[in-house]
Amino acid sequence: MTSRPRVVIVGGGMAGARLAQQLGARQGGPEVTVLGEEPHAAYNRVLLAEVLAGQYPPHVIALPAPPDGTVRWRGGVRVVRIDRAERRVVCDDGALVPYDALVLATGSNPVLPPFHGLFAEDGHELPRGVHAFRTMDDCLALTAAAGPGCRAVVIGGGLLGVSAARALARRGAGVVLAQQGERLMERQLDASAAALLRGHLEDLGVEVHTECRVRGLTTEPAPGSGERRVRAVELSAGFPRTGAGGGIRLDADLVVLACGVRPRTGLARAAGLEVARGIVVDDRLATGDPRIFALGDCAEHAGVVYGLAGAAQEQADVLARVLDGGPAGRDPAAPGPGPRYTGTRAVTRLTLGVPAAAGAAGPASPLDLAAFGETVPRPGDDVVELADATRGAYRKIVVRGDRLRGGILLGDLGGVGTLARTWEDDETLPGSPLLHLLTHDGGT
Repeated sequence: MTSRPRVVIVGGGMAGARLAQQLGARQGGPEVTVLGEEPHAAYNRVLLAEVLAGQYPPHVIALPAPPDGTVRWRGGVRVVRIDRAERRVVCDDGALVPYDALVLATGSNPVLPPFHGLFAEDGHELPRGVHAFRTMDDCLALTAAAGPGCRAVVIGGGLLGVSAARALARRGAGVVLAQQGERLMERQLDASAAALLRGHLEDLGVEVHTECRVRGLTTEPAPGSGERRVRAVELSAGFPRTGAGGGIRLDADLVVLACGVRPRTGLARAAGLEVARGIVVDDRLATGDPRIFALGDCAEHAGVVYGLAGAAQEQADVLARVLDGGPAGRDPAAPGPGPRYTGTRAVTRLTLGVPAAAGAAGPASPLDLAAFGETVPRPGDDVVELADATRGAYRKIVVRGDRLRGGILLGDLGGVGTLARTWEDDETLPGSPLLHLLTHDGGT
């Protein structure tokens, strides 16, 4: 190779944008092209709920752009095929984009459950008023539809569903949150923490129901168009009152589907790359084809699909060094020693606002939540829990030997950084009493 390597990034989300920014900042680095399906500039997806809540205008969550002239960014274009033999990608507008190294940062799609009434028999369009909550377009559509008097049902009580319910309540909508599992955020929280979280949501005016299953949607023709619009959500058990057939009908103007996400692996699978839950990559974030890499929500490393912004950023930083580990003209597929990705110890964070009184505008006191690692102890583990019901605070840590293995921190924590960093860095714990770990940086 005699010219600068051509790096093509498929996906303009947080992972792709971080990689482009890193490569663009390197003097004499590779020629970088980003092919992004969304027409918007890259943005921080983690803060979409804050935009929906009215905390920020959309432009505030824009990500830093690469230095001027260093990256070719094409938005609103979709890659439909990878031609590995010719080392190029085919776009939906007919463009053929050659590469020396191809990076798949295709992210994930929202899970759309196959319940009755979600799709018409002859199509795949969602009824008017039914939205996923994954992209800026989703956020803008929800923002336009939500407001005082709007009846909203959020389906799914994970991190995304809790964030959406809180944001819609802040906009004045009447919100019902329906969760099929026993508790909110059951992947991250134990029963005590989930109960406190539920109480905070209810203080925001959100009606929360668990152990209930969606049976289907009721729709009707939208006046003046051939579209359908949602009118109600039909739920089964989990409510103190029952309707026909043991279920209940919730009238709805707006329905948010927050039922999880699934890695976007179609391009990789069609190209013959190995796919398990995500696109399988090694410690260089390379697939089985040494010229094709993957990172972010679509990638699976050592059997793990992280689906978290922190992991995507760490992967992008490593891959930037992999792809630009030498002078101009270096083949990015060349083997040899170099940077390696060894996994991410990620912390789930969430902040909710709690009104001071009914009808009060804005939050009076925040609820900070942080969860990390193994929160269910094994036999022989040490567990410390502190709870203060009057202040709505809860802390729990799991210690194995001289290492912190997991924790749940919930309430007005002030600072959770020290404890989280101890886990992220896998530090040896000090010899002081375990209670000190929960009280030395702002706990009760």
